[in-house]
Amino acid sequence: MSDSFDLFFRRKPALMLIALKKVSRAKYGSQLAKEVDCTYSHAVKILQTLEEIGLVSFEKKGRVKIIKLTKKGTDVAEHIESIKKIVS
Repeated sequence: MSDSFDLFFRRKPALMLIALKKVSRAKYGSQLAKEVDCTYSHAVKILQTLEEIGLVSFEKKGRVKIIKLTKKGTDVAEHIESIKKIVS
């Protein structure tokens, strides 16, 4: 990714939203952390913030939390992808 994209966005949260948008099914936190190249604890901290502002939701299945984009999160991810294409 180019430096100009990083200038406007925090890299990991933006990549997480894009990664969640690209799949039709929900993901686990550990999968998402690997995909955006960060630690699980860092991913969880970012995801908690994204949940607080209404961009993702968690669904508990047994001992595992599944992460899904909300409608608002999908909209934001689409805008981030558009901007990424323009600046890349």
